[in-house]
Amino acid sequence: MSHPHPELGPPPPLPDGALRIVPLGGLGEIGRNMTVFEHDGRLLVIDCGVLFPEDTQPGVDVILPDFTWIRDRLDDVEAVVLTHGHEDHIGGVPYLLRERSDIPVVGSRLTLAFLEAKLKEHRITPKSVRVTEGDRRRFGPFDCEFVAVNHSIPDGLAVALRTRAGLVLHTGDFKMDQFPLDSRITDLRAFSRLGEEGVDLFLTDSTNAEVPGFTISERDLNPAIEQVFRTAPRRVIVSSFASHVHRIQQVLDAAHAHGRKVAFVGRSMVRNMGIARELGYLTVPPDLLVQPRDLDGMPDEKICLVCTGSQGEPMAALSRMANREHEIRIGKGDTVLLASSLIPGNESAIYRVINGLARWGANVVHKGNAKVHVSGHASAGELAYCYNIVKPANVMPVHGEWRHLQANADIAVRTGVAPERAVIVEDGVVVDLADGRAKVAGKVPAGYVYVDGTTVGGATEGSLKDRRTLAEEGVVTVVALVDADTGKLTEPPDFLARGFVHDDTTFEPVIPAIEKALAKAAQEGIGDVHQLEQLITRAVGIWAWRTHRRRPMIIPVIIDA
Repeated sequence: MSHPHPELGPPPPLPDGALRIVPLGGLGEIGRNMTVFEHDGRLLVIDCGVLFPEDTQPGVDVILPDFTWIRDRLDDVEAVVLTHGHEDHIGGVPYLLRERSDIPVVGSRLTLAFLEAKLKEHRITPKSVRVTEGDRRRFGPFDCEFVAVNHSIPDGLAVALRTRAGLVLHTGDFKMDQFPLDSRITDLRAFSRLGEEGVDLFLTDSTNAEVPGFTISERDLNPAIEQVFRTAPRRVIVSSFASHVHRIQQVLDAAHAHGRKVAFVGRSMVRNMGIARELGYLTVPPDLLVQPRDLDGMPDEKICLVCTGSQGEPMAALSRMANREHEIRIGKGDTVLLASSLIPGNESAIYRVINGLARWGANVVHKGNAKVHVSGHASAGELAYCYNIVKPANVMPVHGEWRHLQANADIAVRTGVAPERAVIVEDGVVVDLADGRAKVAGKVPAGYVYVDGTTVGGATEGSLKDRRTLAEEGVVTVVALVDADTGKLTEPPDFLARGFVHDDTTFEPVIPAIEKALAKAAQEGIGDVHQLEQLITRAVGIWAWRTHRRRPMIIPVIIDA
């Protein structure tokens, strides 16, 4: 199998008639999906999503793909094609459109509706192009055919790209649920037809490649959800992704069957479910929905709340309920249903929320103790099935961490794909399709771009390191009055510490080290304030590590006496 190499340099000019594939996110990680295709001097983007931060990235709201490689070529972008409406596939679009607002955005009805609502908050009016399964549209040199796929959100699409270099099939996120709630299955007939035509490169969803067998149907969750509503003695609080229309539909049906009123809590949940209902993707029984304020005085056993926060997000409704920071107070006898997957990296935050809810007496039902979630991604059996139908000449696994990509490539090889034609790459590694072969051609920038409040790209790895240091080690400010003529302290320095365990005498032992460093600097003729500050930082840092096994952030302030 083909692997990236650390010594890769920038890719050479693209040969005439070849197709270049540049993943800027989603390979080697779960999220931030974005792939750029280059052909005949033009570009096509499939998906532009975000990645949610981990605990090691304090203060970061979301993480974007790196647009550096295409920034100088935005005028070459024919369109942004969106496979479905999840945040890890559409969340980065507003930031891309900030740089060129008239890029056509192509997607299904629900996908565009979710995106357009998001873009309103950014004051951007997109140039939307609505498509549906079976449509075929040309964007410059890219002939795009759209194929229905089943996922955990309605209206998912795979994309078949026809170019002079060959036929590429990109599955997007998909699974092969044979009994979906909306009766819209993955169109394997279209996959087979494309396979007969000859798929030169198959980009396949890798998320569940390590999971044997077939992903179970959404309908298989009904008994567990039904049991929650049948046995809950007081309120039922359901937490889910704000885009998981199918799961919310099951919750609404169960609530209606058991005589409970439902209130949506959380801005994104209210917005998305309103859109889904208006467009006919969510069927709401008459008089089922109420406003949260209307629940006052209603019997607890007649109440169901549907909110965000299934991933432990600090500002989401469920986390605030667990922390007693929300107007809805969790109490003994309440049942909380976490009806979403556990995204890798979020485990600690999720379990922290579960513990917080349990502390207030709630019965928490989650994937670990009940069958209340099913994945939206194809398992190994489904992937093998697709490879056998499509019979691709080359394979490039997408959407997953390295282990997922590797497992997906292994399945492809077992179904008959030549090992050297199963190309495993990570973000930024360029693959060229030419003369029927997909090969690694080089590497482009594809680092993390942090959104920190209203600032895009302002936070760096260095600033995040400082934040982690502040959180874990504390900060010590050293205020020193120094005689400019002698280089000596005129009085003992003041130490202001936060997050560093200390008392009035803690810093006395370090004063001689500071005096020694300044005296040495005076002997050597060093009088520059910045250099003196560095000497103080080093002296205090060495002392703090040797004495307390801590590495606090040290801020020296020198005042000319």
